[in-house]
Amino acid sequence: MTNLQRYSKINIKNKREILLLLGSGCAWKKCTFCDYHTDFNKNPDECFFINKKEIEKVTGIYQKLEIINSGSFTELDEKTMKKIEEVCIKKNIKQLHFESHWQNIDKINHLKKYFKNIGIDVKLKIGIETFDYFFRESYLRKGIENVSPAKIAEYFDEVCLLQGLPGQNEQFMKNDIEIGLEYFERVCINIMQKNKTHILPDLNTQKIFMQKIYPLYKNNERIDILLNNTDFGVGGLENE
Repeated sequence: MTNLQRYSKINIKNKREILLLLGSGCAWKKCTFCDYHTDFNKNPDECFFINKKEIEKVTGIYQKLEIINSGSFTELDEKTMKKIEEVCIKKNIKQLHFESHWQNIDKINHLKKYFKNIGIDVKLKIGIETFDYFFRESYLRKGIENVSPAKIAEYFDEVCLLQGLPGQNEQFMKNDIEIGLEYFERVCINIMQKNKTHILPDLNTQKIFMQKIYPLYKNNERIDILLNNTDFGVGGLENE
């Protein structure tokens, strides 16, 4: 999947540049709703060949850079990580965002300390999807322990929520958002889109979201809402 749009600027709310890089593939790969993990390459040289071109597009305009890939930062090759470091220094990036699965929590402190030593503040995002443990693990199979939001916040600064699913209602969605705002710096709400998995979006739940939830939070500076999964400007085909 090398023809995807992989660089974009986010010009509203938390203004930043964003890169969708290519990694070795999600090590978890058990989430029932996700086909995002199909964007991978096991050859680190081929990954770096693609990633290098995208990283070199970074301008530093907002001094913030977000790195996403089809898994966790741990699946990016060493040359790609070094190139990210080089461009951050060259373009005076002060804040760098990565994403990670819960299973990599033992590697997060080292990542943050490494970049802190060169004057870069690292923020980590986790796709928690919901704080309801039973819903998350029996239906979505996220592979996250039954731990409190406070415990998750010891490692992660930002959370992604997945809404518009069967079994969710107005209060369920509000509760997740409010917990996210209480414990984390930022919340990203993704609305479920039809993909290649058997998990389908629920049109009635999405209607409730648009009527009851969206008006409450759309202007909150700490919340990003992706009605479509390409709303950040990456992930679509380059010729789109």
